[in-house]
Amino acid sequence: MTTYKHILVPVDESPISYAAVEQALALAKELKSEVTVMSVISVDPFKGVDFYKVAPAITDYFMQAEENAQLRLKDIERLFVRDGVSVNTKVIRGVAASEGIMAIANEVSADLIIMGSHGHTGFKKMVLGSVAQNVLTQSHIPVLIVKV
Repeated sequence: MTTYKHILVPVDESPISYAAVEQALALAKELKSEVTVMSVISVDPFKGVDFYKVAPAITDYFMQAEENAQLRLKDIERLFVRDGVSVNTKVIRGVAASEGIMAIANEVSADLIIMGSHGHTGFKKMVLGSVAQNVLTQSHIPVLIVKV
């Protein structure tokens, strides 16, 4: 069996992310792997819009998104610490989700990515895009997709 020394787990607010966290925790305990749990605060869709800098509601939205990500990561971090697994957390800002995931994977020298996927197919996938699909095509390391 391949031993994975460093597992990367990208998370968002979805329940499927927590399913990926559970898989990563179980595998990390078994293999004594280090884990990095991360969130991406995606590219600001309002960037470049004239009113952006003067629209407090929009600024507040992104500040709240970051605060929520930090709280989520702290909660997840406690699970790993409780089970004696070495864990780090990271937030990356201002990039597309798949780009951020790949950047952190390279930064921490991850040798496995475990992430959730909603499993959208057909038209829904074409319209919404798929972070998991993008990571699968960009990654040079193994990616474990967790579906619920």
